[in-house]
Amino acid sequence: MPMSQEFKQRLFPRIREIAAHYGTPFHIYDEAGILATGAALKQAFAGIDGFREYYAVKALPNPRILALMKDMDFGFDCSSIPELVMSRRIGARGEEIMFTSNNTSREEFDAAAAEGGCILNLDDISLLAKVPNFPELICFRYNPGPRRTGNVIIGNPVEAKYGIAHDQVISAYRMAMERGARRFGLHTMVASNERDCTYIIETARMLLELTALVDDELGIQFEFVNIGGGLGIPYRPEDNALDLATMAQEITAQFNEFKARRGFAPRMYMESGRWMTGPHGVLVTTAINHKNIYRKYIGVDSCMSSLMRPALYGSYHHIDVVGKENVPATEVYDVVGSLCENNDKFAVQRHLPPIHDGDLLVIQDTGAHGYAMGFQYNGRLRPKELLLRTDGSVELIRRPETVEDYLRTLEFAPDTMPAPGR
Repeated sequence: MPMSQEFKQRLFPRIREIAAHYGTPFHIYDEAGILATGAALKQAFAGIDGFREYYAVKALPNPRILALMKDMDFGFDCSSIPELVMSRRIGARGEEIMFTSNNTSREEFDAAAAEGGCILNLDDISLLAKVPNFPELICFRYNPGPRRTGNVIIGNPVEAKYGIAHDQVISAYRMAMERGARRFGLHTMVASNERDCTYIIETARMLLELTALVDDELGIQFEFVNIGGGLGIPYRPEDNALDLATMAQEITAQFNEFKARRGFAPRMYMESGRWMTGPHGVLVTTAINHKNIYRKYIGVDSCMSSLMRPALYGSYHHIDVVGKENVPATEVYDVVGSLCENNDKFAVQRHLPPIHDGDLLVIQDTGAHGYAMGFQYNGRLRPKELLLRTDGSVELIRRPETVEDYLRTLEFAPDTMPAPGR
């Protein structure tokens, strides 16, 4: 099911009070659920020495959430300078951060090397010559190409812009050694929101086979392999959940067998974002308009600047109408925002109970790639973020954007380049 019953039991009895205090719209996250998921992930992979989750900062880039990850001894997967800065501000240092580059600039390489550095995960063999002050520890992102299939979000690996090709692997690590690297890791990310545990199991197997190949060819024993993120969650009520126990059991067996056969085994990292926080966040919004033309529309006080996934991917997010959870879903609505875009819809032809102006709608599973994908088109601003803490208190962890924020980049020192010949 989307949104755990435990989260509902903590949130719904107080949701009107919270909405009255803070005003809608807002994303609210469940601290207890996040901590429980982190503990379950660590327990599942406790049989692999050195297992570590590197939380994908892009999923929910809020320092308060990152601090929870730090408290669980998780690292941070970053792919931009602001993500590096945010991770370091909550105390992450050195190999607690993995910076996965993509069309990386010199400025980004410099930022990755600053403040004690990080694990540098290169996306392309051409970047080897562009890294200044080459680090001792280097990692490459691997793209298996036709050896694997992808899925709708991340795409077919052959068509994906990410990673080095299979036939570049040996050359990439040999060139890294020539530049001075002495410690090595391997990374991949071949699917997103995958609920079939066999796909993740095969990803781990693929990386271990590549580990053996590189050891045989170059004598490199990887310190770690990072199987990426991509653990899926059930957005629809009828969706099956990922079988974490089976996945962990089979991957652990692979690592044990590899160690028995090869005499060593790399540590295993992963970089789950959606799995860690996705089900533990919701967008709360108020119905403000009811339009009845060729379809019935419920207009709400948020728009796709608060949650872009339905418009971008056609993604499903379950919706509860507060106080009407047990009322029959006799109406068919499009639930829409105020943006001047026709795809500004949270739900299309969704069966819901009758909705009236002032009703609170809870749009579920927005704890990953919800606020983070927000934007400012049409001058629509991103909402506030709240944290429902384990003691029952509610904390504002990000204020809403303001018109002044929107206009701030128009405040700058004049800088005019003279016309030619003057």
